[in-house]
Amino acid sequence: MAPTPRKRQHRKPPPTARPHTPARSARPVRPADSSTRATRVLDALLRPLPPHWREKAADYLVLTRMDRPIGALLLLWPTWWALWLAAGDFPPWKALLIFTLGVFAMRSAGCAINDNADRKLDPQVARTAGRPIASGRVSPREALVVFGALLAFSFVLVLLTNALTIKLAFAGAALAAVYPFTKRWTYLPQVVLGAAFGWSIPMAFAAVTHGVPPLGWLLFLGNILWSVIYDTEYAMVDRDDDLKVGAKSTAILFGDADVPILGMLIGTFLLAMLFVGQRAQLPWPYWLGLLAAAGLFGWQLWLIRRRARDACLAAFRHNNWVGLTLWIGIVLALAVK
Repeated sequence: MAPTPRKRQHRKPPPTARPHTPARSARPVRPADSSTRATRVLDALLRPLPPHWREKAADYLVLTRMDRPIGALLLLWPTWWALWLAAGDFPPWKALLIFTLGVFAMRSAGCAINDNADRKLDPQVARTAGRPIASGRVSPREALVVFGALLAFSFVLVLLTNALTIKLAFAGAALAAVYPFTKRWTYLPQVVLGAAFGWSIPMAFAAVTHGVPPLGWLLFLGNILWSVIYDTEYAMVDRDDDLKVGAKSTAILFGDADVPILGMLIGTFLLAMLFVGQRAQLPWPYWLGLLAAAGLFGWQLWLIRRRARDACLAAFRHNNWVGLTLWIGIVLALAVK
């Protein structure tokens, strides 16, 4: 006779056992692509504040991407290229300070309005689900206030320049405000981002020379190409998630041909920068810098050859060295000219 199964005992959970829900006071996980080094620096700077203020200040800093300075640096290098080329040497201190502060302020403002525009998309994407608005730590209204304050600060900086620069600033602000919504309308939001990021180039020339020569517009077009390159690498990280939520990007547009197309865009960008060097009559240090930049791009193409997410993100961040290398080449070239 088969053994009689024992009667299963049903135990009631202890009175204190409840379904696990994250504590409201627990510190939420930060975005997956935050820089560990930058995060440690921010935590150290905020440590003297009371706990409640410290958490809120940290949320605002993450909203404005101060935990990821790479974006500001990718905006800073072309601005510095333009300032040095416009001045033909070390630029005036006033213009250098205004544009350096403006780069960080406008980039932060752009991030705030971008997260506000993407507040329904970000929670569905693994890399962005931890952003302050997506995770509920900052409200959309707060983000708009931050955007307005940073925009006002940037405008005050521009008022310290000249009339042409002020007029150009309005076009730059419009580009920054429109960009976050372009990923819903077109597969080319990276082009709009390039125009928004690069608008500091004609503004820098206008501030230093009271005009925008052909060299300035050539550099501006070159920067658009560079922005499409690095932001496509960035979009390759989120391509699967973007397809699910309906967001558009050049990474989706290029599809399986993304790496070859990026190779062609890199070649076109290097050609544009070659023309910049020729028109500015830059001597040999610039050409060494351009050659080094070509080598750095080669390494990026090698990194992304298998389209792994972490490799694409590393390639995107690697563009900081491209911008720095070209800036050093310009500075040294003008110094020995």
